[in-house]
Amino acid sequence: MKIVLMTKPTFFVEEDKILTALFDEGLDNLHLYKPGAAPVYSERLLTLLPDDIYSKTTVHEHFYLKEEYGLRGIHIDDATSPLPEGFKGKFSRTCASIDEIREARRKAEYVFLKDTFSTTDDEKANQLQNARLERAADYGLIDKKVYAFGGVNIDNIRVAKELGFGGIVICNDLWDRFDIHHQLDYKELITHFERIRKMAN
Repeated sequence: MKIVLMTKPTFFVEEDKILTALFDEGLDNLHLYKPGAAPVYSERLLTLLPDDIYSKTTVHEHFYLKEEYGLRGIHIDDATSPLPEGFKGKFSRTCASIDEIREARRKAEYVFLKDTFSTTDDEKANQLQNARLERAADYGLIDKKVYAFGGVNIDNIRVAKELGFGGIVICNDLWDRFDIHHQLDYKELITHFERIRKMAN
């Protein structure tokens, strides 16, 4: 399974060093997601990263960065919004439901299934979601072009693999291991990523 990392929505001092270290450890794809931030800050972050990371980076919003830095592609945060006018290149999408996957995955390089493992206090709702995922897998709707997104952690990576997801999107499970305001040492975060990578392989 591919491993995609979603950046934290805010910028922080050690970010470029951590991202570089994660690629050294086998990260497949970075999603540059900084909602509402001025594009100049994303540009600054990109200039701090090694050039060979650009071809493995996908950008949300500020799509012009794709051409300017030779990025891998762009990501549309829903299943139906049109691509930017005249855009030619790789793109991915976020789907809010299994029904949206059917159409979106035909043209996109890959799609994220939102809230794949997001749990609530309602045990019945969680069981229903699990049953939906199993049914979608049985019907072949979950495949290598569909990535689990939302609630992915070390405990359910194996389940994502068994269901047939082509990738996982890591976010809070990794970033919660590093306090951007008080820490400089990110060894715990890197160690956790190594565990994730072993589980995903």
